[in-house]
Amino acid sequence: MKDFAGKIAVITGGGTGMGRELARQLVAEGCNVAMCDVSAEAMAETKRLCEVEKLPQGLRITTHIADVSIEDHYKRFRDELIEQQATDKIHLLFNNAGIGGGGSLFSNTREQWERTFNICWGGVYLGVRTFLPLLVKADEAHIVNTSSVNGFWASVGMGVSHTAYSAAKFAVKGFTEAMINDLRLNAPHVKCSVVMPGHIGTSIVSNSRKVQNGSDQLNADELKQARQRLQGQGIDVAKMSDADIQQLALDRARIFHDEAPTSAAAAASIILDGVKAERWRILVGDDAHLLDERVRKTPEQAYTPEFYQNIVAATGWKVG
Repeated sequence: MKDFAGKIAVITGGGTGMGRELARQLVAEGCNVAMCDVSAEAMAETKRLCEVEKLPQGLRITTHIADVSIEDHYKRFRDELIEQQATDKIHLLFNNAGIGGGGSLFSNTREQWERTFNICWGGVYLGVRTFLPLLVKADEAHIVNTSSVNGFWASVGMGVSHTAYSAAKFAVKGFTEAMINDLRLNAPHVKCSVVMPGHIGTSIVSNSRKVQNGSDQLNADELKQARQRLQGQGIDVAKMSDADIQQLALDRARIFHDEAPTSAAAAASIILDGVKAERWRILVGDDAHLLDERVRKTPEQAYTPEFYQNIVAATGWKVG
């Protein structure tokens, strides 16, 4: 697919981050967009940004409330899209929505763990299941599933557990790779790509807390985990109050967004270029390329302190 003009794209998690930037860049190329998110306010801002420049006549941007872990929400989204976009087909599906959290089988609740897994993996699976018939009806189509560097390296550092998100992103990677041949055999006009970003400047840290806790404040279990993580980084937490830990968590979310080596806009451009080039494997960011190279070179060392320290030194990562 070399041109997005006149096409119809579905984007999950369109309210912020890469989803928002994908919407903006697709609209700028003349593509109709239907996005979903759990936040109507965030989607309204995305739509406003898309409409800053006067849209070409007939171009449609529609917003739909949906929790991607719930199949009935997806079905409602699909039915609304068919009506509001006046179509029975779509050309692009960006399964982009995701959250963090639920990192530990020990210190997180099963509900937290499965909330993360069901959004990050289940949202991709249900997205493909729901929209595949509409993709198949198009003359050409492309499915873009967002995994992560945590789809081939299940860690963000030695001081923090990261099981739910990593398990989900490994599943997304494997699912998309298996789809290559499934599509080739059954719907050869539909392509697919797995996207594996490194550290991208998004609001995923703060958004994840809001989804998990209803606010951007740490709960009691997360405060304990934060103390453990800081202690694992050699920081003396004995004299730090809970308020101090909360402030560090807020600062970490800000730093993750503001000081990332790759912006969400740059990430969206890389993804769309990858789709146009029909690349099934799209690494996003120099850190993603570096990490991919080093995990492949020394897989047995990938979960040692030395490996992580070398990655931090080489990339300037501030994600652990």
